[in-house]
Amino acid sequence: MINDILNEADEKMGKSVDSTREDFATIRAGRITPTVFNKLNAEYYGTPTPLSALATFTSQDARTIMIAPFDISAMPAIEKAIRDSDLGVNPSNDGKVLRAVFPELTEERRKEFVKQAKAQAEQGRISIRQVRQKAKQNLEKLEKDGEVGKDDVTGAEKKLDVATKKHTDAIDDMLKHKEAELLEV
Repeated sequence: MINDILNEADEKMGKSVDSTREDFATIRAGRITPTVFNKLNAEYYGTPTPLSALATFTSQDARTIMIAPFDISAMPAIEKAIRDSDLGVNPSNDGKVLRAVFPELTEERRKEFVKQAKAQAEQGRISIRQVRQKAKQNLEKLEKDGEVGKDDVTGAEKKLDVATKKHTDAIDDMLKHKEAELLEV
């Protein structure tokens, strides 16, 4: 019973770390990657659709992404979604593909991205702490119901704290790397 709670908490904490990693991937650093488009949606036949389902994205160079829609009729919607996003880019349309040329990052923009990364890291830490709190409540309920003893719960809480620290440290490491990547000129 205790192991089930601990394993579930560890799995959920791992998912929080993975989610934070995906969020970090959408933050642009020096070299642009197609992952910056992962969270964007376009209106396609009246339905918000992820851009990744509407087109392929290819890096042409460090600052240019070529977007090739699967359906040419979706091109205006894709172009609008990119233009309206907070990416700060206006794609050019040649009738077959879109090209998004990203400007060089200014120091001010880099600092904004660092703030964004810190906010996403904090969201990840909060998520991990919420998982910890829920697991702790479940352990206390087991003790209260008389299913396990106090010593078992104390030992399980220590293991839970170790798992919490491991996952928050992972987020802190990712943040440190992302910060260095963003501030690198």
